[in-house]
Amino acid sequence: MDISLIEKSHMKLVRGLRKLVWKVQDEFNIIEEGDKILVCLSGGKDSYTMLDMLVNIQKASDLNCELVAVNLDQKQPGFPEDVLPRYLENYGIKYKILEKNTYKIVTEKLSENQTMCSLCSRLRRGTIYEYARGIGANKIALGHHREDVLETFFLNLFFGGKLETMPPKFLTDDEQITVIRPLVYCPEHLIQEYAVLREFPIIPCNLCGSQPKMQRQMIKEMLNSWEMEYPDRKEIIMTSLKNVHPSHLLDNKIFDFGDFSLDPQVFDINRKVL
Repeated sequence: MDISLIEKSHMKLVRGLRKLVWKVQDEFNIIEEGDKILVCLSGGKDSYTMLDMLVNIQKASDLNCELVAVNLDQKQPGFPEDVLPRYLENYGIKYKILEKNTYKIVTEKLSENQTMCSLCSRLRRGTIYEYARGIGANKIALGHHREDVLETFFLNLFFGGKLETMPPKFLTDDEQITVIRPLVYCPEHLIQEYAVLREFPIIPCNLCGSQPKMQRQMIKEMLNSWEMEYPDRKEIIMTSLKNVHPSHLLDNKIFDFGDFSLDPQVFDINRKVL
């Protein structure tokens, strides 16, 4: 392939991802003046990409914000402790490596056939939140992408009995920290291509990735099969999450079904809509 064509393809990929992240910024105002943002860096493709995208916003905008990359060393056997410090020092960004043996806690509390992700996630979250408060960070950035949002929606729908997913921005229960997800509009396959392009030193998570019949994996396979049979299905479902009609659901807490107007004109309108 012509070198110029390769370069154009690479630029299209970079610009495409940046455009999607800027769209999240424009729609949800995830980064504001004076923010101190703890950027969670796991060593996977998503978090590396997120860091790049946030640095781009920091440099390209007029916003005065601070980024601190943070990794939690969970003491998994064989974890390459030198990879992230070396990468972040070369990158030139402020960072901190936290150490906590959550691996031991998870493996002692759960049997081999139990899914470890939930407990592992809670332990990581508690440690990260505590450190964020300690350094005065008002926001925490997580690297969840479009497929994470869709998979979580269907997991909650099929197994949790609720309409809920990962929002691009939410306040923690203690109302001290805002959690942001800059990549929620970014398809996973573009992030994978970007990770290859940037040659990120990927650190795989071996704690739960090999567990069989995980619900999230089953949902992922379902969505991928839909996408193959009906192209753009994922993007249509994402659009539906931004196009909610409470009056056409069944939740009395978000729509007062007991207070319909008896005005004939209003009734006619409602009847036509239904």
